[in-house]
Amino acid sequence: MTSELTLPENTASAAKGSRLEFALHVFRGRWLSLYASFTIMATVGSTYLFGIYSKEIKASLGYDQSTLNLIGFFKDLGSNIGIISGLIAEVTPTWFLLLIGSSLNFVGYFVIWLAVTGKIAKPKVWQMCTYMCIGANSLNFANTGVLVTCVKNFPEDRGVLLGLLKGFAGLSGAIMTQIYLALYGNDPQSLILLIAWLPAAISMLFVYTIRTINAGRQQNEVRVLYQFLYVSIVLALFIMVMTITQKLITFPPVAYDASATLVCGLLIFPLFIVFRKELFLWKQKRISTNPNDVRIVIPAQTTTSEEMPKTSFFSEILNKPPRGENYTILQALLSVDMLIVLISTACGIGSNLTAIDNLGQIGESLGYPTKSINAFVSLVSIWNYFGRIFAGLISEKLLVKFKFPRPLMITLFLFLSCVGHLLIAFPVPGSVYVASVIIGFSFGAQFPLLNAIISELFGLKHYATLFNVGQLASPVGSYLLNVKITGVLYDHEALKDLARKNGHRSLSGELTCIGTHCYMKAFIILAAAASFGAFASLILVFRTREFYKGDIYKKFRAETEAQEG
Repeated sequence: MTSELTLPENTASAAKGSRLEFALHVFRGRWLSLYASFTIMATVGSTYLFGIYSKEIKASLGYDQSTLNLIGFFKDLGSNIGIISGLIAEVTPTWFLLLIGSSLNFVGYFVIWLAVTGKIAKPKVWQMCTYMCIGANSLNFANTGVLVTCVKNFPEDRGVLLGLLKGFAGLSGAIMTQIYLALYGNDPQSLILLIAWLPAAISMLFVYTIRTINAGRQQNEVRVLYQFLYVSIVLALFIMVMTITQKLITFPPVAYDASATLVCGLLIFPLFIVFRKELFLWKQKRISTNPNDVRIVIPAQTTTSEEMPKTSFFSEILNKPPRGENYTILQALLSVDMLIVLISTACGIGSNLTAIDNLGQIGESLGYPTKSINAFVSLVSIWNYFGRIFAGLISEKLLVKFKFPRPLMITLFLFLSCVGHLLIAFPVPGSVYVASVIIGFSFGAQFPLLNAIISELFGLKHYATLFNVGQLASPVGSYLLNVKITGVLYDHEALKDLARKNGHRSLSGELTCIGTHCYMKAFIILAAAASFGAFASLILVFRTREFYKGDIYKKFRAETEAQEG
């Protein structure tokens, strides 16, 4: 009788214990860490929204286009100076990187919001540049923590994985736009406030979830990544439909609320994929756990750097290992391969960043309404996503099946971006819409390819620092092409228009240029720069052709087999 009364209690206790055990299993698993990574990347799109709120900065603080482009350069500089975050990542856990990133994000953009709304005294130009650089630099800490951790957790699926991660980052601008329209309406000042608090809050939410987990390759791993991919595609298509619809008709506030709710729902949905996969792994683990089933695993013998004969500092730098092995930081920085990567990045991503940062003024100069300008920014963000997904997925398939080198993919996308630049240089009705799609697609495609190439050529040991070094070239290109060329040429055309309007060369009045001539010369130069970067990447194609003909993932499979015994 006693046993019958206590059985339900024991059963309930066991069920409660099993639920707790499963919850801990999910929390410690790679898949929740991956979901957290996707969610963080989906909110780091503040740099891609500059085209929406840049006009507000220009108008409220009384800047000319050259000054605004200078602030835009510091945005690009901050978002690409990842060496600091890379070096910190070498010696600290991921949660520390995320804490720093969330703090920088909030402080930088919150102060900008205070300045634009007049809640503090008008900052000097160098101060605004500093605030923008601080806010944008937060992206590197999230980027480094997420990308490095995920590549180490899924080394054999890095092409698809980097495409997904960078895809969510590319889509983040459009995601943030939908949330901003629902919360604040069409108010660019409030957009800056949203950029300040939302990404910081998301990083804090997942601060302890993202970490390196050595679990080895699991069954149906790629299939789960594809399930994440399908959800992200649905999300991108939905946002694209909403963007087009919002341009064609006037949305009431409740429609914006519904759109943002569906976007958030699609972001949460991948949690069900995580739970299903982890439940399958948990059941497998419980079935295989047997006290009588003892497996002795003999660690694989590895050759450490202490066992190697010591050489001098300079000979170590000059005596580089074969491509694919772990380079030291200096070995990679002083290699010809890295130099070519930096040149193509500066020309390719730098020219695309220049186009994206000037979208607001491009639309204004060609007579597009405000709704259309917002649509340009959303189209760039959405096709930025598709470019990243396409490049990561297709480059991986072509590499595995046909040994198609990733550097050649970069070459093709750089030539494609030239078409987008020329559509702005020589505009026809509606051409900016097409240019936004092309530039967003080619811009997005370069990021997963760049990150994958660096990891493949120079190894994963110092990947946190090296991929940030690769990204550093883009603000250099952006400074030369945006500040020193595009901004100067725009102001020159605006001054000519102002003098023509006033009948003399007056410097009074707002420097606003209207007409097709405003950006013609600048975008011809951008097209030429992208072409130069494409030819530079062709050199890397020839240098690495033998490397990409081999099996670049062979050593990772060997390490997994050694761990499994």
